[in-house]
Parts: sequence; C-alpha cells; structure tokens
Amino acid sequence: MSSVAVLTPESFAEHRSGLKDQEITGCVPEDEAYIPTYLEAFPPLPEKGAPGEKAGEPASAWGSKIRPIKASVITQVFHVPLEERRYKDNSQFGEGEEAKVCLDIMQRTGAHIELSLAKDQGLSIMVTGKLDSVMKARKEIVARLQTQASATVAIPKEHHRFVIGKNGEKLQELELKTATKIAIPRPDDPSANIRITGTKEGIEKARHEILLISAEQDKRAVERLSLEKAFHPFIAGAHNRLVQELSQETGARVSIPPPSLPKDEIVITGEKEAVALAVNRIRAIYDDKKRKTTTISVEVKKSQHKYIIGPKGNTLQEILEATGVSVEMPPLDSSSETIILRGEPDKLGPALTQVYAKAKSVMVVEVTAPAWLHRFIIGKKGQNIGRITQQLPRVHIEFTDGEERISLEGPTEEVEQAQAQIQEIIKDLLVRMDYTEVIIDQRFHRHLIGKNGANINRIKEQYKVSVRIPQDSERSGLVRIEGDPKGVQLARRELIEMVQRMENERTKDLIVEQKFHRTIIGQKGEKIKEVRDKFPEVIIIFPDPSQKSDIVQLRGPKNEVEKCAKFLQKIIADLIENSFSLSVPIFKQFHKNIIGKGGANIKKIREETNTKIDLPTENSNSEMIVITGKKCNCEAARDRILAIQRELANIKETEVTIPARLHNSLIGSKGCLVRSVMEDCGGVHIHFPSEGSGSDKVTIRGPAGEVEKAKKQLLQLAEEKQVSNFTAELQAKPEYHKFLIGRGGANIRRVRDRTGARIIFPSPDDTEQELITIVGKEEAVRQAQKELESLVKNLDDVVEDSMVVDVRHHRHFVCRRGQVLRELAEEYGGVAVSFPRTGANSQRVTLKGAKDCVEAAKKRIQEIIEDLESQVSVEVAIPQRYHRAIMGPKGCRIQHITREHEVQIKFPERDDSAAGQEAPPQENGEVSPEADFVPRKCDIITIAGRAEKCELAKAALLALVPITDDVEVSYELHRYIIGQKGSGIRKMMEEYEVNIWVPQPEKQLDMIKVTGLAANVERAKQGLLERVKELQAEQEDRALRSFKVTMSVDPRFHPKIIGRKGAVISQIRKDHDVSIQFPDKGDEQQDLIVISGYERNVEEARQAIQQLVAELQEMVSQDVHLDPRTHARIIGARGKAIRKLMEEFKVDIRFPQPGSDEPDKVTVTGLPETVDNAIDHLLNLEEEYMLSVTETETLAAYMKPPSRYGGGGGAGGVDDSSGGPAKGFVVRDAPWNAAGNKAPDMSSAEDFPTFGTGVAPKQASAWGPKKF
Repeated sequence: MSSVAVLTPESFAEHRSGLKDQEITGCVPEDEAYIPTYLEAFPPLPEKGAPGEKAGEPASAWGSKIRPIKASVITQVFHVPLEERRYKDNSQFGEGEEAKVCLDIMQRTGAHIELSLAKDQGLSIMVTGKLDSVMKARKEIVARLQTQASATVAIPKEHHRFVIGKNGEKLQELELKTATKIAIPRPDDPSANIRITGTKEGIEKARHEILLISAEQDKRAVERLSLEKAFHPFIAGAHNRLVQELSQETGARVSIPPPSLPKDEIVITGEKEAVALAVNRIRAIYDDKKRKTTTISVEVKKSQHKYIIGPKGNTLQEILEATGVSVEMPPLDSSSETIILRGEPDKLGPALTQVYAKAKSVMVVEVTAPAWLHRFIIGKKGQNIGRITQQLPRVHIEFTDGEERISLEGPTEEVEQAQAQIQEIIKDLLVRMDYTEVIIDQRFHRHLIGKNGANINRIKEQYKVSVRIPQDSERSGLVRIEGDPKGVQLARRELIEMVQRMENERTKDLIVEQKFHRTIIGQKGEKIKEVRDKFPEVIIIFPDPSQKSDIVQLRGPKNEVEKCAKFLQKIIADLIENSFSLSVPIFKQFHKNIIGKGGANIKKIREETNTKIDLPTENSNSEMIVITGKKCNCEAARDRILAIQRELANIKETEVTIPARLHNSLIGSKGCLVRSVMEDCGGVHIHFPSEGSGSDKVTIRGPAGEVEKAKKQLLQLAEEKQVSNFTAELQAKPEYHKFLIGRGGANIRRVRDRTGARIIFPSPDDTEQELITIVGKEEAVRQAQKELESLVKNLDDVVEDSMVVDVRHHRHFVCRRGQVLRELAEEYGGVAVSFPRTGANSQRVTLKGAKDCVEAAKKRIQEIIEDLESQVSVEVAIPQRYHRAIMGPKGCRIQHITREHEVQIKFPERDDSAAGQEAPPQENGEVSPEADFVPRKCDIITIAGRAEKCELAKAALLALVPITDDVEVSYELHRYIIGQKGSGIRKMMEEYEVNIWVPQPEKQLDMIKVTGLAANVERAKQGLLERVKELQAEQEDRALRSFKVTMSVDPRFHPKIIGRKGAVISQIRKDHDVSIQFPDKGDEQQDLIVISGYERNVEEARQAIQQLVAELQEMVSQDVHLDPRTHARIIGARGKAIRKLMEEFKVDIRFPQPGSDEPDKVTVTGLPETVDNAIDHLLNLEEEYMLSVTETETLAAYMKPPSRYGGGGGAGGVDDSSGGPAKGFVVRDAPWNAAGNKAPDMSSAEDFPTFGTGVAPKQASAWGPKKF
C-alpha cells in the first residue's frame, strides 16, 4: 500500500482556490480586422481566488524566510490494489462490509475516512485526523480491508502444549515476537494443524519457531546443521521450491530460518533415515555452492533497496530463479547501501543487470516548496494535484506537513514530468502570492471570527485572502493571512483596526437571579436572539448553569452596552413582577369545580387574570392551588377561586387575634401542631401571617361549625402556651398508630378528654415515623404519656386467637385481593387474620397480633358478619341512558355513595340495541326530554347492604338522575343563544353541566328544555334568563345604532377624506364610533356619503367631515414643469423623499403617469402659501439635479465604445463608408465551426421562435413598476 498525498484539512475546508492551468496573456490587436479566437473572446471564468500578478515579476525576498506552521491535523491518501482487496463483490460501491468497517474504524479512532474506487478497481482511501488517530486508522484498515496470508503447520498433537506454554505465556510471546495470530486446535479436536495468520514474513518466523519447539520434543529424529546464512537461499531455492521438493522426496521436515532471522541453524526432523538422507542432500548443495560461487558488492541508494526487494521479497526470488544468484540486502534499519550478489561467476553479470534495472525502475525526487504554499499547490478540492495524478497515474505525490518538501515517487520519465509541472506551479504561486503574520490576543479571536464566521468570511471574500486563526486549545495568538499581496495588507490593516476597537470596548456585569436565566434565553434561545438582533454589537454571556452564578456579562461599545443593560433590566423587572406566587388552600372536593368541564373555568380565570395556576395532581393529598403572576392579578385570581368555593359550600372565614410571638409554637415542628388542629376540625384551613410581618391575625376558613371548633382550640392552645407549655415524645411502631387513634379518632379523643393534652401523630411526609408528640400542661402531658405507654406495651405483647366464621362469608373477606383483610390490619395495629384455604371446609379463622388489637379486630369481624347476614337487595329503575351520568367521571359518584352508605351497587349489562331503538330525537346535538318511562332489565340497578342504608343509597342514586325543566325564551333569540356553530349553547352546557334542548326552527316554539341535576338545572335556568336579558339589551342597542344620515360631498374630495391607506376616515370612525360608507364606482350618485351609528355620534361625524371639506375647498392646485429626468430623484427610493416633502409643506404632489402627453407637468395641491413654497423648493431641486444629469450624460457620450456595426461611437464617430449590412461579431476556432457542427441561423424563426406577439415597451414610471 503506497501513500499518495498528505495534506492538512485546512487545505480542504478553508482554501478552495485552485490554480489556472496556464493564463493566456496578450493584448488586444490594434488592427480592427483582426479576428479573435473563441478562447480570447470568451475566456473561461477564473476560479475563486486572488487575481494573479503580472508574469515575469521577480520572486519576493520573503520566499526563503518562511516559518513553517505545524498543524495537528493531517490527511493521508493511499491505495489498495484490486488483488489485495478483502471485499471485492459489493453490488454497489459505498455499501456493504467495506463501508461498515470504515464506519467502525472512524468511531474507534476518531479519524475521518473517505473511500473512492479507481479505474483499475483498486481502492483509494483518504484518512483525515490527528497523527496518532490517522496511524491507528491506517493500521486497522491494513488489517481489515487488505487480505492477509495464512498458513498451517502440522506438528504432533502431544507437542501442542509446549507451543502454548505455562498459562499460555509461550504462545503470547510467540505471537508478539512474530506479529501473527496463532490458532491451536482444542485438546478434543483430532486435528494436529496449527493455523498462523499474518504477514508472509511473520508467518515464516512463527512457522520456524513452532517447528523448532516440535523438533526439540521429538528426540527420535532431530538434526541441526549450522551452515552459513548466505547459502540458505540456495538450499531453500526460489520461492522455497527446492526445500519443498527435498521434504517430499525424503519425507523429512526441513526448517530453514527466514532471512529476517539472524540464525545459521537449519533443523531437520522426521524419521532417522529420512533425516540422514535430507542432511546429506543439504550438505551436498552447501558444499557445491560454497565451491562454485563467488561474490561481488555494489552500492545502491538506500531509497532504491525496496524496489530491488519487491513486494514481500518477490523480486529477490525472481532474480534467484532467473539467474541462480542470491542477492543479499542489508537490514532496513541499517544505514549501509552495499548489496552483495552471490553466485556462479558467469551468472553474476545478468544478475547485476537485473538488480540495476529493478533499482532504476522507480525514481524518488524531492521538490522544495514553502510549507504554507502546499495547500495552494494541492488546489481547491485537490484539483491541481489531481490533474497531475490523472495524467501520470503511476506517480505518487506526498506532502509532509510542516516540512518544505514534496516527495514524488514513480517511473523515472513520469516523475520528471510531474516534477516539472509542480515546479511551474510553485514558481507561479511565489510570484503572485504573499503571506503575513500578526499577533492578536486570543481573547479577541472569537470576535474576529464573528457569529457563524460572519466577520472572517467577509474579510476573506472582500480581500480574496485566507485567514488562519489558531484553535483555542493551541493557546496561540499568531494569526496568519495568505493570498494576493495587496489583499493581505488590506486584510491585516482591517484585523488590527477591529482589535483596536475591541480593546476600547466596555464590559458590564448584570446581577440576574439564575432562576430567570432560562426565561430570558427562551426556548431554543429565541428570546435572547431577539435581544442580540436588537443590539448586534453587544456580546451577552450567561454563566454555565453548574456554576450557580448570577452574573450576566455584557461586552461591546459603551453606548450600546448601556442601552442593552437598560433593556435587560426592564425585562428582569417584568419577570420579577410576574413571578409573584400565592398559595390558596381549597378543599379537595371542590378542585374539579374550579377546573370546570373540559377545564373551562380554570382556563377562563387564567386568561382573564393573566396568571399561571397550578393544581395538585389527583393522587396528591395537597389542597394547595399555586397562582403565579403579577401580585394584583394573583390576588384577583385567588378571590375568584375562593368565590367558587363559597358558592359550592357553606364556607366561612374568620380571623383570630393571637400574639405573633406565639405563632411558631402554635405551628409546631414542621407544622405538626397546627396540622393536628386542622385534621381534628374536619380539614379546615388555618393561615398564619408571614414571619416578620408583625401581624397578629390568624385566618381560619372552612365549614361554619368546624371553623368555630378550630377557633376555640387555637385560642385554648394559645392560652396554654402563655401559661405553661410542656412537650413530651413517645416512640411507637407506625402500624400501631391507626389503632391508637381509633375509628374516627375515638381512642385518641378519649385520652385527650381525660387528660387535656394534645397528642400529635407524624404525617406520612415526616422522617421520624415512630415519634408521637404530646403537648400541653406538664401534668396533663405526663398522664397522657403514661396511658399511651401502657397501650403501646400491651400492643407489643403478641397473642394468637381464633374465631368461627361461616364458610359462606369467607369470600367477602378475601375477595378483591384481600382488601378487607388489609383494612383490618391497617386499622388494628397490623393484626394478621388467616382464613382457611378454599375447599378446606373449615370455619376456624386465626388472628395474631397485640391482645387489644386482636380483640378489636374480632369485634369488627363480627360486625361485618352481622352486616352480611342482615343484607338485603333493593332494585332501582333508572333509564339506561342516565347510568353514565350517575357513575360520574371514573365512577367517582358511585364510589362516594358506596363508601358513605356502606353498600354495594351493581349496574346491569348495557343493552346497545335497546338503547339505539329508544334514542330520542336530537336537536342541536342534545337529547330531548324523555317520554313515559317503562323499566327494562337494562334499566335496573341493584343495591345490596343493610335495609336502612340501601334506602339511603337509593335516595342518593335517584338524586343523581337528571331532571328536565322548561324555560320560556322568545323564538327570535334562539339562534343567538345557540351561537356560531353551536358555540354559545356548548359553552353554557359545559359551564352548568346540563343538556339544553332547543326546538327545531320550523316549529317556532318559545320554549327551551334544560336537562341535568336539579341544582345544575336551576343554575342553568338563571343563566339562560340572564343571557336573554343581554340579548334583548343588544337588540335595543342595535336599534339605536341604526340611525343613518346621508350627506353630499364633491367626489374630488373623497380621496382626501379617506386619506392615505384610509388613515383619515379610519380616525373619524374611531373617534365617533360610527360607520361611514362611500359610493361604489358604479353608483349613479357619486357624491353621497352615508354615516350610521348613534344619532349623536352620527351628527358629530357629519360635522367633522363638513369641516374637513371646508378646509379642502380653500386649497388650490398649481402645475409646475419639471424635467422628467429629475422626477426619480425628487420622488426618492419607494417615494420616501416625496412623502417627506409633502409632510413638510403640507401639500399633495402628483407626478404624470407613464405615457402622459405632458411628461414634465407636476401638480401641487394645498393652501396657497404652502403650494408656492413647495413649488419654489421643487424648482430648486430640479436645478440642482439637472447639473448632475447633464454631467453624467456628457461623460457617458465620451465613454461610449465604437460601434461594431459601422456606426461611430463616443463623441462623434464616422459612418462606415461601405454602407452595407453589419458583419456581426466573428470569432475563430468556435465550437460551432468544428467539423460536423453548424452555427444556428438567428434570422430563422424555426431556430429562434418568438413567444407571442411583440409588445412595445412602456415608458417606465418614476415611481418604479406598478404593484397589483
């Protein structure tokens, strides 16, 4: 595998300027009859790059003083011949195993690999990356993409273990020494063949070593001959054929050390007779060659030795085979250039001739070139060097990065041609290229580059130079500029100016809380991009999130930095204002009402108050709703949410005055004391003022009765805290807590009533789950502690008891994965209840746990059994279409009834066919009220439980059945209530959770039916009636707004009343809240304007228009003649200049339309004084602009080139005396003049057809093209 080129990636990425093959120089002939060639008339476009200087200028003195720059990234290109490719059968190049292998190598080494297929089906590989990565990748490519030789060596099976060695050490040493992979068959494998994979040289070494090991173990027949190394090739023969024949004939195994191994010993193993025969034959050969051969020594350049050796030593073998002469080469690591030829005297001559021929078959030449020019020699995408290698494919060109030389290797003639071409390129480049280096502080590098390389790319494009800025990791300030000498100096000057400007920049630090950084940056950096676009000269640097820093750095020109800082401070102030947060405690059962159907309520509150409202998840125990936004908006949202809660329940709010110094003690550790009060009083909300506010007001909110109870307890606690306060702690297992508390808190309430102390159990969030806190007077606390310790001690005494439960009741306890048993364990201190297995036919139930807990659990089981035995079933007939509504979302309503009344409710199977038959007619997407109800099987709901509880549950179910009520609404208002596409009626149904049925339009009924729960229906009725009142008020308002007045105004004033883009008339409409209609173009009465709205507003608008018309009537119009050539400059770009003029003089200026009879007439309209002033100004402008126009035209007349068609040009040419038709433009050697080609006839309609009919060009308007 040979190297083609080594080049840095900068030459591919940054410098894409190629070299012209050869610039055609010369001047235009003075003889007008001269006919130029096609290439002279139409020269090819130059490649992007610096324009060349004149040929012949001497090379600059700086050429010999270049300092090479060592790049860390290199590119190597090398070739894999077809016969050495491992994968040759890919159906499509770029796919299959070769691509996969390259991808794997790239991932493992970090180098970049590109493959291409040569004409000879060889593989060209370009590897780019750091030196070590490239070397690793190249090594792997050789191993994985090139075929490797393999060979087998057979030794007795019993000798294998000696090859492996102790713990495989011998085998590892052998593989390392020979750079091969040696595969030894497993002990259970009958094969004795050892496979060796690697290079041919390595295989030979490994094979020799293995045979030596085997021979040492085979004591029966081993012979070692020490013969001079120089005669080994004669014994082995060309390509080892002689030794192979010897082995076949004698049956002995002959091991000759490879040329690279400095050993004289030849080992022969096998049968004794065979070994003796082989030894005699070898000695005979050795003696014969030693007697007949002689040697000669020749000196050949070291660089040519590899061509004499040939690939894998094949050339040496070929010389030995052809001449019988052995060529002894010095080791590659030796500096010796002496080659020894050994053979018979008459054969040494031909062998020497072949050695010289092989040595000179390939030539290596080095061309000196400054290292910085290498990329330009290579050219854009390697096109210059590619042109040479295409012409001379057997020449390999290698660029060494950082060195001022280029190596060429190949056949002598082709190398000389390539050398000449490269030297020509270097000579041309040295004439027209220059470079300079400037030291710039590394902190300015990123600013020189600019965003996405904007600054540096602009400099490169503008000055046609290449600018190389070192990477940050290099810690270098050396910036290198290369290219056209003039461009290099200009680019250097601009870079230095940019650095000087940056040195005068100001840096300012803003303190911004880190929590606001992401908000200021925005999603995907959108918001900060807007700020950077607004202040493009300011660099905004945010700290890394891991630094936990609040400092945002601004850098740029002083004024811009100050403006940007003020802008950011305003954004931060808005963020701080909008980040106010408020927590509102709302009872969990009312969260769904605050959300509303489909989130309607919460969405409305968010939109109208412009706040962010977060509710706790459904599974969370939290009741806090968090509102974020501006303080006033948060408070407004809180009031609206609290109002919803007050409407839904009898919620009372009261304030209690408690000294601020007692607040912390009343709240308790982590809020445990106040939490116990809230839990004891039905979940009321108690809100203490924020610490440091100095307020004594404590707010209690909740149901009226519970609020009073909580108030009483708080005051009692406060009094106790003032008199005396004592706290004690007690440890108890968490599973005992529920038992100690008792059902509904009965047990703990008894202890509290007897002792007067408050007992606080840990919440699920507390870390200390076993800690129970007792608070109160010391005496009371001691007594309560004693009672609780006694209870806990009893609970620690585990007993086992049993009871009899009828088998038919067992299923109730163990069904639903033992839910009843789990509840018993939780409630009674973790008591374990064991029922007999199904089919055991036993009634004995075992209970194990604390004695008190077991007794209480037995009592509870007995109560459950009594309930089961006294159970009855009650049927309730409710139409099937209401079942879904009764169940509620996820069955929440039915679950509430079953828990509250301790019953079981079973709904029937759904009868879809029956439901479809009985579906009532629909209006507006809603069901109509039901007709007479006849119960069916699918309508019957079964309730099971105690008789009295079943009745209560039945009443609760019936209360959930929707009712229907009528609301009287005028038929004319129905369509407004329905709204556009039913939006109005849908909104009402979502808001009140009812169905609203509106009769069909053809019936013209004044009745609307509302179906839903009784409370919701009543609310919906009130809402409908309120909506009716609103609609009636709107009707009355529409009647008042329909007042109309018609006024006559001269049509010529209409455009002025309307104003530019309707600005004037829009302002009148807005000021007076009226509608103003102007006549259409086709109307008969073009002077009538119609004004409609409230009567008073209409009258005021009419007066405003009359006043405007009166002002317009005072205006005059005057014409002024201005040279049409000045119109465009007076109007300005997109009419900007003329608009400014009209605003300044308060006039209207109209220019003539294209094609006008009077192209110089300009009309000025306005008050007499302003018209005169505007005309004077226009005449002054005309005089000023005409001077410029005249000068331009005169200059153009002298610069006009001579006509090619006989007419004179410039300042007065002479007509062609021939007076004949113009000859046209003629060139020589044009492509169409080539054999077989014919120039197209431009007068032929067939060759050049016209597109449609010709259109005369219109006169261009000074305002530019019309926009439609």
